[in-house]
Amino acid sequence: MNLKLKIILFAILISGYACQSQTKSTMIQEEVSLSIKGEKVATWEGQDVFHYTLNNGTMQVEMTNYGGIISRIITPDKEGKLENVVLALEDIPDYFTKNGPYLGAAVGRYANRIGTASFTLDGEIFEITKNNGENTLHGGAKGFGVKVWKPEVYKTDNAVGVKMTYLSVDGEEGFPGNLETNLWMELTSNNELKLLFESTTDKKTVVNLTNHSYFNLSGITGDVRDHELQIFADAITPGGPGQIPTGEIKLIAGTPFDFQTPKNLGAQLDALGEGFDHNYVTKKANSSELKKIAIVKHPDSGRVMEVYSTAPGVQLYTANHVRNFVGADGKTYQPHYAFCLEPEAWPDSPNKPSFPSTSLAPGEKYVHEIVYEFGVED
Repeated sequence: MNLKLKIILFAILISGYACQSQTKSTMIQEEVSLSIKGEKVATWEGQDVFHYTLNNGTMQVEMTNYGGIISRIITPDKEGKLENVVLALEDIPDYFTKNGPYLGAAVGRYANRIGTASFTLDGEIFEITKNNGENTLHGGAKGFGVKVWKPEVYKTDNAVGVKMTYLSVDGEEGFPGNLETNLWMELTSNNELKLLFESTTDKKTVVNLTNHSYFNLSGITGDVRDHELQIFADAITPGGPGQIPTGEIKLIAGTPFDFQTPKNLGAQLDALGEGFDHNYVTKKANSSELKKIAIVKHPDSGRVMEVYSTAPGVQLYTANHVRNFVGADGKTYQPHYAFCLEPEAWPDSPNKPSFPSTSLAPGEKYVHEIVYEFGVED
């Protein structure tokens, strides 16, 4: 066989192998293609409630249009074992009456606290619902986390999701203006859970929206003291009575609040002597920049979660008041069985002129983007 013929035969062989490899790659991609499934599970206050399952072939996210709740996030550990990593209730109807801790909920109109349950806009005082002592917490007695949102499923080339819409009417919980909010909740092919809030109003108001998921990357095998946490913030807004901020921005280097470098959460809890429920300053002012604000790792399982947000702050809460709480899968949750990283505006901003503004006027648009990115490392 001459050299020229050998080269031709070799080229044909390589070409055939490349085609086989390409076919195999395509088949694998098809096996992990994005999917979404929805089913009606209940009726609440005359409106249909649906349960949705988003799947990208690697992980799965479950959610409902009741309260914009993320009910489960099922991700693999470093061995490929799939487990739920958020505190949950067994069935969607359980959330109607048993979700005091706001598990997985979309919270608003104003996430976190407003002091004295009142604020002033353009010289007018607004009295809003008291549901946290003398203060307002997470939008009042019936905030966004207990409302039925109008859902619409969608699919793109690299994501599946549900768009949810809720109209908060003028005067609801005492807040001014008809506030229309769209919430896009999607799972991407890159193992990102993306949330996008957009709101408009017909009257000047205040707005601060977030998600209130309780994470435990171990698969909820115990508390979260064995997690490693890093928060990209050098200050907090310390609270006074009722955890209402004093107005100070306090640097945290060298204190138990300092997570600027990765720290064991249990060690920091021991140093603090209590649970965390504090706002970290991730930005000094409002901006549209999507910024990485935290990284959480669970060394035993290898699970890693990175958190991104456009908001100026993030509330770290370590489930201090969750005690003997019966959750999903036969598990009973206790204090420090989870952590919340709630990206949001700073607490009581409507009453703190020096804080980044949370007011929204007609013709403006409130936008808040959150990304939870999941992965594993050995």
